[in-house]
Amino acid sequence: MNDRISYEEKKELPDSVFGLPERREYPMPDAAHVRAAEAYFRYCPDDLKPKLARAILQRASQFGVDVQSPTVLAYADK
Repeated sequence: MNDRISYEEKKELPDSVFGLPERREYPMPDAAHVRAAEAYFRYCPDDLKPKLARAILQRASQFGVDVQSPTVLAYADK
């Protein structure tokens, strides 16, 4: 499974599938990308981590992904 999205594919995605839509970062169009966003969560700027964590959990529930990261779960509660 390829978790890379080309620039052209990314341009076509709606804002609603991004963890940070205003920056169009952390695209999560499917379960594989939800897991990738969880894995790359540590690179998110600290002030945006709560927003991204909540987005990851929301998209994870849509795709049946079980979020394991205690860090993501902790930030989602902030």
